Amino acid sequence: MTPLQPLLARSCGLLLLSSLVACAWVDDPVARAMRKVTPYRIEVVQGNFVSKEQVQALRPGMTRNQVKEILGTPLIASVFHADRWDYAFTIQRKGTQPQQRKMSVFFQNDVFFKYEGDELPSESEFAERLTTPEERKQVPRLQATPQELDKFKAQKSGSSAPDTQPDPDAPRKQYPPLEPNAK
Repeated sequence: MTPLQPLLARSCGLLLLSSLVACAWVDDPVARAMRKVTPYRIEVVQGNFVSKEQVQALRPGMTRNQVKEILGTPLIASVFHADRWDYAFTIQRKGTQPQQRKMSVFFQNDVFFKYEGDELPSESEFAERLTTPEERKQVPRLQATPQELDKFKAQKSGSSAPDTQPDPDAPRKQYPPLEPNAK
């Protein structure tokens, strides 16, 4: 064994150890991307949505079944409050503010009397609040000016338009029948 072999072995070991330690400080793009991955979170929808249009359709004197046809089944129909139905609605979506609405419907002698509750959005307002800011992108203009139409017509009628007549010298393609001939 030569005197340089132990020194060489220690130097290689030190070099290997320092390179492994250096790898811990390198900003790996794959590791960076994996830190950004988040688990899927489901939308939480509870209750039934009641819109401003539905409430406007309610009229005093309606029966319970008529109210149920308009608003849907109440979330809470308590035995202790037989003359009251409670409707509650919450929704939580990623990227939007959670929405929560409460409304109570009151009956007298089994007919609709009044309602109380939060300010309810219309169906279009509710749908607008459901979209996240990323989904609210500007729709491109789908209308051409008269100058753009004239330019398009000129291009179409120019020499670049494909011929509609088949080339008589081109060989005709023949395809086999889809079904065999019945005998």
